[in-house]
Amino acid sequence: MSEKTTHESGEPRTRRGIASYLRRVASRLGRGDPVPVDEEQTVTVTPPAESDFEANLQQEGDQVTLELEMSWEADDESIETDVIASKATFELYADKADQWRWRLVHDNGNIIADSSEGYASKQKAQQGLDSVKANAPGAYVVDTSKDDGVIDEGGSKATFELFADNAAKWRWRLVHDNSEIIADSGQGYASKQKAKQGLRSVQKNARGAPVEAQS
Repeated sequence: MSEKTTHESGEPRTRRGIASYLRRVASRLGRGDPVPVDEEQTVTVTPPAESDFEANLQQEGDQVTLELEMSWEADDESIETDVIASKATFELYADKADQWRWRLVHDNGNIIADSSEGYASKQKAQQGLDSVKANAPGAYVVDTSKDDGVIDEGGSKATFELFADNAAKWRWRLVHDNSEIIADSGQGYASKQKAKQGLRSVQKNARGAPVEAQS
């Protein structure tokens, strides 16, 4: 039977970023859920309970390659393409002051993240949105109310900060390594646990969320 490539992608990533991706794959594998092949989760595969697994480490000159490979008998139902795994949508719009903003709206109607600031142009707002898509899934999570700092490791160029505001409401903000706040919770939560749940929803849904832009 001829070989068919359903999906192939590649990009430079930090070591932490790769670890973050592998943790998501491992979590889905452990539960027996469909495993996202790409970051947007548009292609998923559901391996059987048992499959062949190979780890191959090679060195050719100055180049080192580590390959992890799973294989099993083909099943037409194990691969899904054109999947919309996200349960949220980015809305790109102009506010009353003619500043461009975005918000991430869950299918249940709740706004789970927003841009935290207005942008001078739609293009700038889109760039901010794209930064959130790229960095939210693998971002560190830091609880600023604790001395131990990082509570979840990540692998992106941004960090989620959990904090209590002046009204004792819990919020989060996503801070890029350049110190810019690229997203925030948009609302205060009654408990830290609720704020963390909102944060997790953004991590899960941001990358694959479609964008609806105001004309």
